[in-house]
Amino acid sequence: MNNIRRNLESSAAKALFLGNILEENLFPYPQISTQESELLQMLIESIDKFMHAHEAQFRDYDRKGEQPQEFINSLKELGLFGLIIPEEYGGIGLSSSGYSRVMQQAARYDAACSLTLGAHSSIGMKGLLLFGTDEQKKRYLAKLACGEMIAAFCLTEPGAGSDAASVKTNAVHNPDGSWTLNGEKLWITNGPIAQFYTVFARTNGEHGKLTAFIVERSYEGVSTGHKEDKLGIRASATSTVSFANVHVPAENVLGGEGQGFKLAMAILNNGRTGIGGGCVGAMKRCIELAVKQSSERKQFGKSIAEFGMVQEKIAQMTVSCFAAESTVNMVAGLVDAGAKDYSVEAAMSKVFVTEALWTTVNEALQIAGGNGFMKDFPYEGLLRDSRINLIFEGTSEILRMYIGLSGLKDAGEYLKEIKNGASQIFNDPIKGFGVLSKFATKKVAQLTSLGRDRITSAHPALAKCLPLYEVYTSHFGHAVEALLMKYGKSVVEQQLHIKRIAEVAMDIFVGLSVLSRVTHLISQKGEAACADELRIAHVFTHQAKRRMNTNLRRLARNEDKEITEIAKSVAEKGGYKWDVL
Repeated sequence: MNNIRRNLESSAAKALFLGNILEENLFPYPQISTQESELLQMLIESIDKFMHAHEAQFRDYDRKGEQPQEFINSLKELGLFGLIIPEEYGGIGLSSSGYSRVMQQAARYDAACSLTLGAHSSIGMKGLLLFGTDEQKKRYLAKLACGEMIAAFCLTEPGAGSDAASVKTNAVHNPDGSWTLNGEKLWITNGPIAQFYTVFARTNGEHGKLTAFIVERSYEGVSTGHKEDKLGIRASATSTVSFANVHVPAENVLGGEGQGFKLAMAILNNGRTGIGGGCVGAMKRCIELAVKQSSERKQFGKSIAEFGMVQEKIAQMTVSCFAAESTVNMVAGLVDAGAKDYSVEAAMSKVFVTEALWTTVNEALQIAGGNGFMKDFPYEGLLRDSRINLIFEGTSEILRMYIGLSGLKDAGEYLKEIKNGASQIFNDPIKGFGVLSKFATKKVAQLTSLGRDRITSAHPALAKCLPLYEVYTSHFGHAVEALLMKYGKSVVEQQLHIKRIAEVAMDIFVGLSVLSRVTHLISQKGEAACADELRIAHVFTHQAKRRMNTNLRRLARNEDKEITEIAKSVAEKGGYKWDVL
């Protein structure tokens, strides 16, 4: 099993839309190297020691809405701004998996601190790492590693949030090769404290597309607005960043003129393991708080941890956290392995883990009862801090559309190939029948239990789970095909169907990530020692089955028309107009 080689050119998530399980990309479960594990242990110990010493101050930072400069300086001294920068430039050089684990540890203590570090590494200077020239890297990476320069990612604008194509910030090409940059960016994390900005602007060249630029704070015409007063993550610095006739040298174009949109998407996809790790860390803290609270609180003569409904909450929080951690690390492993196409997997991990955290925080607060509503306890702060995760770096709604449409696009291209094959039968019988033969073989396989994609790498102890993923992957492939046949190109307008398709794909991918991880744990510890892991896998699988059943059925039977009409009517009326008076 461990000899399986990953298919780095293909996406396991996209393959699901064709009814296929790309097993070689999911098994064996990715592992952090022994050498990096030892380094991570030392890093985590340092973070624990540092964060514990500041724990009492985080609430004060939150109330005041800022992190003191001495605190930022301490983060620099710990080397936490150089986590993913190669050692040759003075960084620590962690893998995506290692970086995610460090972000998890920081987020257990304070989301704002985790965000300051994450906005720097995950997105702020990630473009330089991925697409920078040797000269650009030599010029900036050492300064970014030691924190002399803190980085920020400047994409969002007042009129361009999820729709990056609506960017109005522009850069005019000057005769000497330099650029003149004008515009304003909104809600920029690290904006007020950054010295290095990755800025996306529309250029006036033949491409007429977005271009990414490296812009230093020291350039004349760069300014930042006031720090935003936020609901959560209040201590992290967020502001507008404005550019007024800023002169940007020709050598500061990042990745080539007109390549900005591709760069932005690559940066966001590559950086999702950071936010994922942070969410997992917060979930683990919530579970610890819930266990402590439920064990210590007595009602009706016994601890509330003995009550079934509280046990259900703690068990569900645990299942969700294990599944989230399994998925985040699976995606990080794909990045580290050099996968060429993991954007859908990364989007799935972001949606799943951020929503799992939101539910987990809410349940932890519920278990705490009245204490959970009071500022003297950590729950309300966790609730405020976790809400932004469903919005920034791609809202849950936009990412569901991305997941669904990306998978449908690949499936549609496959079906188009089949259609073209049919039309070529008379012109080129060998090629035409060859394509159709391949398609017919696949269809027969999907229609028979013996021919469906089998999962052969999972441990036999998971035998009860495997058929569910095999069968539902096949059903999912049929549903995707039927949706494309019914709507054709207009499928892009069927947002509620796309949402359902995305959710089925997520359940399968997350579930397979869980099975892969549990298989690895059994190989390490033995089946007898993995009773809890097996229970988690079984619970997640059966919950996923119920969700998939519902979503697949609702592709045919739903209340979409009524829902649309209600929404239109309420919008026309300007709100809810019913009253009992």
